[in-house]
Amino acid sequence: MADTRTGRKRAQQDRFRIGSISKTFVATVVLQLAAEGRLSLEDTAEQWLPGMVRGHDHDGAGVSIRMLLNHTSGIFNYTDDQAALNRCETHPPESLVQIAMSHPPTFTSGSGWAYSNTSYVLAGMIIERVTGRALADEITERISRPFGLAGTYLPHGSDPTILGPHSRHYTKLFRTDIGAPVHDATELGASMFWAADGMISTAGDLNRFFGALLGGRILPPHQQRDMFTTVPTRDRISNAAYGLGVSSVRLPCGETVWGMGGALFGSWSYAYGARDGDGDGDGERMVTINVNGDWGDGGWDDPIGMFTDLLQAKFCRRSGT
Repeated sequence: MADTRTGRKRAQQDRFRIGSISKTFVATVVLQLAAEGRLSLEDTAEQWLPGMVRGHDHDGAGVSIRMLLNHTSGIFNYTDDQAALNRCETHPPESLVQIAMSHPPTFTSGSGWAYSNTSYVLAGMIIERVTGRALADEITERISRPFGLAGTYLPHGSDPTILGPHSRHYTKLFRTDIGAPVHDATELGASMFWAADGMISTAGDLNRFFGALLGGRILPPHQQRDMFTTVPTRDRISNAAYGLGVSSVRLPCGETVWGMGGALFGSWSYAYGARDGDGDGDGERMVTINVNGDWGDGGWDDPIGMFTDLLQAKFCRRSGT
């Protein structure tokens, strides 16, 4: 159902919040800027954002852009401090970084792996510093418009709406009991998520984007290799590794798929595809899945279990498992 009140069914053109799949778009823009010689992945946060990554043993001079994109920066994840987020209704990117700087690092930069939304807020800020333009405009001009992603955009500011046709987004606020109340989270202030989780798209757009990305039609070969060079993850989805804004997941049949997942209040998504031996991918071997709720029923504890089963059904048919 797109709307449980009216009974309207979901449609292919419906838009939804894509959560952390936003990171793939941000990483793609960073890598395009690297290809243009406007920045280097070895540049530090301190070079582009002087004084921003500082305090409680954080040191931007020791954090490279590459570390931001593959989550080896050690920078505290600001969304782990919900109390600080709840103090304000809107959040400029600088304030999100300040929340992170009020905590010590998770580890010394480069010495481990931990998912950090703060790293992608910083990456978005670096894009704006390099280009002199809003991140939302860079994503539109570099990706959405050239590749015909008409339903894909990053909201400006704290706009809580989803423009165009969309499903309602339902959440139990992470309660797992069957009788937990269901809340409508469709309208959600976007500023607290921004470059880390804030984008909106459609299933068709995400299939088209990832098909082009996996197929090498967006990034030059050198940047393509950078994006798909992975590091091991820790305390995350099993059998997964992380590159620059993308992840790989090895399915039970042994097939490896590439893409990204995203989870936000009332909207959980996966967008994954297969890559051929030469590193290419194609849209025929892509699948995007969205559930406009954040809990599971039946044999699934949450939507991730459902997504894994669907990926296996899609990509493991050749092996007969």
